[in-house]
Amino acid sequence: MPVVSGSSGRAIAEALAPLLDMEHVELISRRFPDGEGYVRVPSKSIDSVRSEPVVLVSNTYPDSGVLETILLLEAIASVRAGDLSNYKNEEPQSLPDVGPGVFLAIPYFGYSRQDKRFSPGEPVSARVIGEMLARCCDGIAILDLHAPAILEDLSVPVEFVSAMPEIAARLSNEVNPDFILSPDKGAIDRANEVATIGGWDFSYLEKTRIDAHTIEHTPKDLDVQGKIVAIVDDMISTGGTICRASDALHRQGATEVHAACTHGLFTAGAISRLSNHVDGVHSTDSLPNPRAVVSSAPALARGLKNLMG
Repeated sequence: MPVVSGSSGRAIAEALAPLLDMEHVELISRRFPDGEGYVRVPSKSIDSVRSEPVVLVSNTYPDSGVLETILLLEAIASVRAGDLSNYKNEEPQSLPDVGPGVFLAIPYFGYSRQDKRFSPGEPVSARVIGEMLARCCDGIAILDLHAPAILEDLSVPVEFVSAMPEIAARLSNEVNPDFILSPDKGAIDRANEVATIGGWDFSYLEKTRIDAHTIEHTPKDLDVQGKIVAIVDDMISTGGTICRASDALHRQGATEVHAACTHGLFTAGAISRLSNHVDGVHSTDSLPNPRAVVSSAPALARGLKNLMG
């Protein structure tokens, strides 16, 4: 059984394959000079893709990732359907249809934060992307989706998987925190999961406006004096909230503050900014980044095993 990948997700696919007792097969993915994408299942891999159920590991981020994922799914579906007709007239032109069995593993689901219509006239982008992908496969495993409810009733089964057990293991081995904090009420479930696994105290940060330009972050019902604190969220983008929270925690006596997340987007100079405010940053490899120290493969493997029975 093959685990396949294009230009995104290659390293994760290589790590995922042995966890599923499958082989990794790399598909062809490149760019034309005008920037358009090109994908292909290489001839040497056609038999493998047709032989058994296949898992595609691919991110829907950035925008080019959405298109590449759809094109890869279509290429795989055509091969499995036996539609090999081609302009070069290379044989064979057709083979028997081997039926369904295409599963998509998404380490980072792009557009995940566009999960509601904030203003009239907007699309619910996360739903649009999900519906497009569902038309091209037989099941989807998604790692730490920002708001899972938006994709709960797609036309194919969806497994929402969490990397919090792996993040908890990383914090236990490398940080040994006293407290786990959620940066806000919205991330409570994930941070609480980490705290429960590690047996640590847990709270969330409350935002208190001091003046028109200052917001203070205070842990609810916890004294951080002399303690090591880990802030856990599903993603870190600019890092601004983490930096402000870390500064407040240090002022309140915390000896160390670490940030942990599943998805390290780290936009707009976030890595440099965070290095000046926190004592450590711990991310999974759902997106390539300099702080990717936790593998997302085990979590995706759990979801795919459920999908494939």
